[in-house]
Amino acid sequence: MSVAETDMTTFRWGKPLVVAIDGPSGSGKSSVSRETARRLKAAYLDTGAMYRAVTWHCLATGVDLEDAAAVENACEEVDLGISTNPDRQQVAVGGRDVTEAIREPEISKSVSAVATTLGARAELIRRQKQIIADSGRRIVAEGRDITTVVAPDAEVRILLTASEESRLRRRGLQLGGTQSAEALQEQVLARDAKDSAVVNFHEAADGVFTVDSSDLDFDETVDAVLAVIRRATR
Repeated sequence: MSVAETDMTTFRWGKPLVVAIDGPSGSGKSSVSRETARRLKAAYLDTGAMYRAVTWHCLATGVDLEDAAAVENACEEVDLGISTNPDRQQVAVGGRDVTEAIREPEISKSVSAVATTLGARAELIRRQKQIIADSGRRIVAEGRDITTVVAPDAEVRILLTASEESRLRRRGLQLGGTQSAEALQEQVLARDAKDSAVVNFHEAADGVFTVDSSDLDFDETVDAVLAVIRRATR
């Protein structure tokens, strides 16, 4: 039986188990993190969805994304709700369900404007830390700078990476083959280049385990992540 098939729902039960997973776009961190949370019977936090929700809010209310002060103010004031149930993704802004809307290409193209605004990052990081604390510290949290800034004291910290070719292929499949090669490169590579200006998610910091999923399928990647969790908490 593989590690991924092993019942880990009671693993470290009663003890803190924060799993922080970072990595570049298209590395599979969202889907892998969600399944890992299911296996561990833990909460799940998609921090990237929070940045997307703020971006949606800014576009919907006419906030100039090039005005850092306006973006920061919008981030501080927005009524943002996010589910931490790995079986039920839901993101709301002002009570309005934007779960699907924040995945639209326009949001993907604009989200770096929020992600690179330092004041907005600080506010969302504050909220993310609170969500982790409120979870009872049994949670899988994924996204930019999660291993170094949001949850540097997590019991397990992982950098999930993959080759550029693999990341582009996966994002293309995720979008149903509707994007051109140029559009995919803009969503994956160009966004990573912009975000790299404020956070390093390509190299593992000290104490962070690396899982390279380039040659692994989904189940094998989850298997590898669960193996690291076992090893890191041994």
